[in-house]
Amino acid sequence: MSTHAKRERLLLADLLESAGPDAPTLCEGWRTRDLAAHVVVRERRSDAAGGLLLKPLAARLERVQGEFAAKPYEELIHLLRTGPPRMSPFALKQVDEAANTVEFYLHAEDVRRAGGDGTPRELDPVFADVLWRRLETAAKLYGRKCPVGLVLRRPNGQTTVARKGTPVVTATGEPSELLMFVTGRQDSARVELDGEKEAVARAQEAGLGL
Repeated sequence: MSTHAKRERLLLADLLESAGPDAPTLCEGWRTRDLAAHVVVRERRSDAAGGLLLKPLAARLERVQGEFAAKPYEELIHLLRTGPPRMSPFALKQVDEAANTVEFYLHAEDVRRAGGDGTPRELDPVFADVLWRRLETAAKLYGRKCPVGLVLRRPNGQTTVARKGTPVVTATGEPSELLMFVTGRQDSARVELDGEKEAVARAQEAGLGL
């Protein structure tokens, strides 16, 4: 049975392939070629991927990612679609599901929405619940840079606190859209924001995300 991560991987590969190497993405400064190189390096070059979190390794990551971006675009798509090598931790189903489900969902939306398709995908309830659980787990990490209190709410009333503080802004939307919002994609996220006007503006412009 296909996992959520595998399904999102294949969708992302298809979207990147259809868009071509020079299409825009929601990732500032990145075209589709850069995004493809990023996801491939992240799971195939652990010696460089640490630069995503550790500043001393950032220069190495940039160099390695540039090397991958220079590869034929079709090769990058193939590497993404076929997945990491067998000895990679990402080759384990549990690791792939935990590490890539949200990653690939977000990057698929980076390609879709930058390409002009701003309509949210209709996700099945099981996948929506998976995204909500991931959001609950990481909410405070995503919202740590928010300058105001931030509460995330599903249409069914479930809530989680991303940032304690006052004044409070409540973002209401589907889990998929809330993930877009708290990962710095506020302008493309379909959420409703409630709170004081100035506080809403500050939350909308905040540098949210990891």
